[in-house]
Amino acid sequence: MNKDCFEDYTLGECLVSPGRTITETDIVLFSAFTGDWHPLHTDVEYAKKSFFGERIAHGMLGLVVGSALMFRLGPNVLLPKSFIAFYGMDKIRFTGPIKIGDTIRCEAVVTELKAKDEKTGVLRYEASIKNQRDETCLVFHPGFLVGRRKA
Repeated sequence: MNKDCFEDYTLGECLVSPGRTITETDIVLFSAFTGDWHPLHTDVEYAKKSFFGERIAHGMLGLVVGSALMFRLGPNVLLPKSFIAFYGMDKIRFTGPIKIGDTIRCEAVVTELKAKDEKTGVLRYEASIKNQRDETCLVFHPGFLVGRRKA
């Protein structure tokens, strides 16, 4: 399943990460690291009165932790050995809450393979972070600049 270069991917190819449970410690550490102590994430009484009725994880925590789960598949599965740089991310949407105790996973489908020149190409995915109930919590479209196979 390890990939060497751009040409090793196919449109429609789907990758699914293993799961990881989001804990209260994750939220506290993320709050401390980012400085985002919004009470929706950190105040039980405030969160009880919110739309969600309980504390939820930061959206960006879900994006960062969820997308990184793909690397548990191996170092050269999501990204080939010829990986050059992160190219960007489009269409990020937070579609549902990630709650303390939810186990999330990432699913990514190859949606674009665009050669830039003889040496490089852009690999794009449509990715989603889902919880243990198979509910989509967020979607995003990352792109990566990768090397092409030498002629």
